[in-house]
Amino acid sequence: MSEATERFLSHLQKVQRSGKGWIALCPAHDDKTASLSLQEGGDGRVLVKCHAGCSVEAILSALGLQKRDLFDLPKRAGFSLADYASAKNLPVAFLKSVGVGEIYYQGQQAVRIAYADEDGAEIAVRFRLALKGEDRFRWRRGSHVAPYGLPRLNLARQAGYIVLVEGESDAQTLWYHGLPALGLPGASTWRAEWADYLQGLEVFAWREPDTGGDKMLERIGPSLPDACILIPPGALKDISDHHLAGGDVVGLIRELRGKARPIRELLEARSKREHTEALAKAGDLPRKPDILMEFVNLTRLLGLAGEERSAKLLYLALVSRFLDRPVSVCVKGPSSSGKSFLVDIVLRAVPAECCYVLSAMSERALAYSEEPLSGRFLVLYEAVGLGSDFATYLLRSLLSEGRVRYETVEKTQQGLRPRLIEREGPTGLIVTTTLAGLHPENETRMFSLTVRDDPEQTRAVLLMQAEAANSEAQDPLDLEQWHALQKWLQGAEHRVFVPFGRWLAETMEASAVRLRRDFGAILRLIKAHAILHQALRERDAQGRIVAKAEDYRAVYGLVADMVSEGVQAIVPETVRETIEAVAQLSTEAAGPVSLGQVATTLRVDKSAASRRVRVALDGGYLINDETKKGRPAKLRLGDPLPAEVPILPTPEMLEEAIRGGVVSYPVNNAATLQHLASAPLQRCSVSGGVKAPSPPLDPWDAEVGNASSS
Repeated sequence: MSEATERFLSHLQKVQRSGKGWIALCPAHDDKTASLSLQEGGDGRVLVKCHAGCSVEAILSALGLQKRDLFDLPKRAGFSLADYASAKNLPVAFLKSVGVGEIYYQGQQAVRIAYADEDGAEIAVRFRLALKGEDRFRWRRGSHVAPYGLPRLNLARQAGYIVLVEGESDAQTLWYHGLPALGLPGASTWRAEWADYLQGLEVFAWREPDTGGDKMLERIGPSLPDACILIPPGALKDISDHHLAGGDVVGLIRELRGKARPIRELLEARSKREHTEALAKAGDLPRKPDILMEFVNLTRLLGLAGEERSAKLLYLALVSRFLDRPVSVCVKGPSSSGKSFLVDIVLRAVPAECCYVLSAMSERALAYSEEPLSGRFLVLYEAVGLGSDFATYLLRSLLSEGRVRYETVEKTQQGLRPRLIEREGPTGLIVTTTLAGLHPENETRMFSLTVRDDPEQTRAVLLMQAEAANSEAQDPLDLEQWHALQKWLQGAEHRVFVPFGRWLAETMEASAVRLRRDFGAILRLIKAHAILHQALRERDAQGRIVAKAEDYRAVYGLVADMVSEGVQAIVPETVRETIEAVAQLSTEAAGPVSLGQVATTLRVDKSAASRRVRVALDGGYLINDETKKGRPAKLRLGDPLPAEVPILPTPEMLEEAIRGGVVSYPVNNAATLQHLASAPLQRCSVSGGVKAPSPPLDPWDAEVGNASSS
């Protein structure tokens, strides 16, 4: 098959052999009978004809191709099947028997590696252009990434086990020696749903001695925790190298299978080591009585003026990623108000892997992206990609159900076929927007904070910029201690008992249905604060962190007014000021009020005033009598402002309930003492610094044996 034919066929549906050519559905019309026929010309051309009368130009346009795609490019030497067979020391005939062939890819000789499903139907093609180099692989357009070797799973089931390897050549080598294997196209390509292929099999994963090998095991571990690791001896990289050196491949696999240990054990051992190292690097930060205030001090050094509460809430929300349902936040404000800068500053204090940051996103990105989202935060700037109903639905599913299950129909060479896409959570969301509100179904699933737009805040920002401009260049702040704190928390205790949870439920105002959702978020923020300060918290009999009144006091100060605003029990101060300005101007002018007049009275720019007015209009507190777009607003007063009703009980009320015995603390002194004794935060008598035990041996090291299981 010529390169041009290969390229053209890959774009068509329901391709079938017909004599010396092929037939398929014509993409230029609603074809039901496979009226498009193709043949290869003697000069490398693809001959195309639609029996329904569609022109070649219409067919190419429907496929997004051009006329030059019907011709082979000038052929030049490259990487042939013979070259590949020689480099891997595998017979050409054997390689052909497992679907490896040769083709001219963009005019250059290349190896064609076919991927098939369990029934043997081709679902993807990978071209190998060279033996080495970063650009040695290319996927055929329309290919769906899948494990390599699915048609041979029946042989693995007969053997009762399978070996997972990275790359096609290692899988081919194991097959050549009669061993069951499945190849992964790359170290980070594993998908959780692929574990279904391996049900009932004893799974062994070959770990290459590099970062790619660790990455592969980390991706496999959550969905195959009982899979065992084959750790090669010495400097041996992969099974192909052992084969090329003339080694006993069957004997090596048999030997390593006998020594293999579950991924779960080794991941746990490495996690404990990293946990200990991170705690040592975090210094005395975990034992600070108010870590959020320490964080505010850090943000000032990083150049953030004001917005202390917003910074605290965002940081605490990021800590909630350790819970089964993280707390999400929407940051609102007019353009140039510093929303993105605020989020950037907060994100600098956590390791980059905690978040997946996007400045743009298509409406189906949440479904099709392969970026892991479980236990992480998705950060979207300016709510880009959330404009469609489909995108908001996917996001709502991820936030509410903790996962995305999206079944779609895709075009393949075998016609339309269903595909189930699963994205595992839980995942938190931080999104910024200039809008007064997002989709209402998503809005109720997150806290909404508005950055300050008042003149005093603008003055503070200007002073901060002036100070930064006049200061001498300094080395960037070392954030290792803050990153270490988050890494320590990753392996620390995440279970929290809130002894005053029932008291809160009985005491808080329960007039609005939305509180059923907000109350859960409040409890999760309390838990996140307790997790952050767990070095100073007691434990119950189950070893859980026991939340204290201090945890509620911190959360109350961050979200009490937001909760009340969410159920319209109170009106934000900025909106109240806006309504009062309209009332004053209406009295003075004895008529409708313009947006410009409101901006002048409030001493803010028109964009800030417009946003405030929009919130008041949405609440019905203002009415715009101008119905035509583009015309100046004609504002007047609407519904009266509600009487302010506090929703959450005050921290003082909680402390009184604790003193009166209404709230009891089921603290287990033995568990607390054991927790404090085991925490490697002991002070050194000489330096007063932090002393941590020596880290254990590298659990990935084959020489560890049983040591790392202790």
